[in-house]
Amino acid sequence: MNSPSQVPKSQTASSSIRNIAPCCDPDPLIQTTDLSLTYSNRPAFERISLTVHRGCLTAIVGPSGSGKTSFLLCLNRLIDLLPECKVSGQAHIENLDILSPTIDVLQLRRRIGMIFQKPNPFPMSIQKNLEFPLKEHGVTEKDLILERTQQALMDVGLWNEVKDRMDTSALLLSGGQQQRLCMARALVLSPEVLLMDEPCSALDPLSSGTVEDLIFSLRGQYTVIIVTHNLAQAHRIADYVGVFWNQKQAGELIEFGPTQEIFEHPQQVLTAAYINGVRG
Repeated sequence: MNSPSQVPKSQTASSSIRNIAPCCDPDPLIQTTDLSLTYSNRPAFERISLTVHRGCLTAIVGPSGSGKTSFLLCLNRLIDLLPECKVSGQAHIENLDILSPTIDVLQLRRRIGMIFQKPNPFPMSIQKNLEFPLKEHGVTEKDLILERTQQALMDVGLWNEVKDRMDTSALLLSGGQQQRLCMARALVLSPEVLLMDEPCSALDPLSSGTVEDLIFSLRGQYTVIIVTHNLAQAHRIADYVGVFWNQKQAGELIEFGPTQEIFEHPQQVLTAAYINGVRG
């Protein structure tokens, strides 16, 4: 067994509560008001009103089935790809109405990127995984593509690991490397917001620690909203926490606030029971 001095940095960084200072001042970027979503007339969540601040890391926690992932899908209109969805209420990024039928969804998804639970690299080379979204968004200049590709890989700490095999299949990378590649694929478009749906849950503990450290490093550079079932992770990395709960067969936001207040001074009985492992 490794002694404490021999444990990898990523493992130690994720093993205790980080002593973090706020990375952002309250500066609203995303605002939802009474946002509700149904699938085939079955409510996923109802009346979600919250504010996401620019440059902050906001964690969404709560039991399975409380609408957390569905909430993320509304914010960059991925719900458009799902049949029989109906959304009501309001959602804005700055002054842009996210739910407007006239919005340019492609440009919205450039501003608001998405990282999924399971790494999903395209079945093509590492280089082409990063070229593809750039070309889809009209970036065709070869030198610019190479520059942005390298920078994105450097931002996720992957450049030195793959720079000599950019033409090999991305599917040959380890799980943790694949997830970092997917993060680079989102970052290459220079988004303002990153939505992350349990990005560490499909990884082994060491890879999970590496990805968590990476997510933490994005605070202040990007606005990050992460869904996680790992309460300790939310406590370690988030500036703000929202607690979703299934009330009357529909997800609701039962409490939202700065992380320290949620974990140390919860206002709701259900929140206190959940973070203490009594409920959920």
